[in-house]
Amino acid sequence: MSARFVLRRLALAVPTLFGVLVVVFVLLRIVPGDPIAMMTGPGATAADVQHLREIYGLDRSLWVQFMLYLADLAHGHLGTSISLRVDVLGLIADRLPLTLELCGIALLMALALGYGLGVAAAYGEGGWVELCVDAAVGLMLGIPDFLWGLIFILLVVVLDLAALPISGQIDPELEFHGVSNFYLSESLLRGDFGTAGSVLLHALLPALALALPLAAMVARVLKNSLIETMELDYILVARTKGFSKLRILVGEALRNAMLPTITLTGVQLSFLIGGTVLIEKIFSYPGMGNMAIDAVINRDLPLIQGLVFTFAVLFILVNLAVDMSYAWFNPRLRHG
Repeated sequence: MSARFVLRRLALAVPTLFGVLVVVFVLLRIVPGDPIAMMTGPGATAADVQHLREIYGLDRSLWVQFMLYLADLAHGHLGTSISLRVDVLGLIADRLPLTLELCGIALLMALALGYGLGVAAAYGEGGWVELCVDAAVGLMLGIPDFLWGLIFILLVVVLDLAALPISGQIDPELEFHGVSNFYLSESLLRGDFGTAGSVLLHALLPALALALPLAAMVARVLKNSLIETMELDYILVARTKGFSKLRILVGEALRNAMLPTITLTGVQLSFLIGGTVLIEKIFSYPGMGNMAIDAVINRDLPLIQGLVFTFAVLFILVNLAVDMSYAWFNPRLRHG
């Protein structure tokens, strides 16, 4: 994959982002409700409300507001939160690392579980192993991520599993002093395994809730792809050499069978990131998803716009990374 391809994809992302900005900007301003009135409360005078509307530029025409928003965005300014009255970019910079680490943990769990189940089902094709895996996959697909989260919380409460935290991102008694909010990454780099363990433990249940539906999809696609790959000529040659079925599956067939799962993972990763909105709220995880719900409740227009813009950029980067990964695993595209 050449640099020209990457640049072309990035250039095509510009109109996509612009379209997202237009749609979100217009929708937020035509839905009922006045964010300034919600912020000031019933005791504010009409003059107070009008003064705040002027401060946030809401007294101007929709066209002027959008032009001013684009001008600020071009200078790296996402506006000021109406409800929190702080810079939106700073808020996102604080919360984004937490959401990215949660998504990273969930993705690793989904791939490990999905690939393990897919290989096991292909290895035990036609037997009880495949039947059990198919049943597990059906269960994992039939329950959405947010419902898994509620089930996990219920199990912790009913079974009194106090060792498993169901809220927060780190133990309250631990203090983290890092250069960023990448708690897990910085803790591991500094050798602070106590903090890293606490972060992982707090992320375990929300990450698992996000991971299970994706793991099921990966397992199903990988199983079918492995079974098809096992019928190819080069696999038959490997069998004539006396290789075991497990060695052929993992060492020979898996690399080619992974290609469909890469595309699937890329598409579903966008849904996984979107799923953090509910999961973070359910587990009181202080990431961007949790903040997004609060922003919608408070009709915080600048914060909602900043969050949507950030999510859109993430989705575009994820799709670009998937295309590059697919090319790396597919020699015909890599050398084409």
